[in-house]
Amino acid sequence: MTQSAHDLYDEGNGKIAIGDIESAAEFYKKSTEVDKDFFDGWHALGMALMKIGKTKEAIGAALMATEISPNDQLAWTSLSQMYMKNGQIAEAESAKSNATILGIGGKLK
Repeated sequence: MTQSAHDLYDEGNGKIAIGDIESAAEFYKKSTEVDKDFFDGWHALGMALMKIGKTKEAIGAALMATEISPNDQLAWTSLSQMYMKNGQIAEAESAKSNATILGIGGKLK
């Protein structure tokens, strides 16, 4: 029986709880393979990848999250942090601006 995206995501969260971030990233990645539009999986994957130093891959996952849910403030804030960590200041400022717009009640799409 194939696990659902939510089940895989929950397994990833379990790995986070015990500090196994690399295994968590694998579960989050699998959750996005099962459901390409699973926002929580993409967002969690990005955060886990950033924590294990895979910043470029984290940015890719975060961009997917912002495409799936363009009006999610946390997704844009996380993307901004990833860009900063990667030294992409202009991109970080742009993502931060999007988060700010959403924070004051605006919409992007």
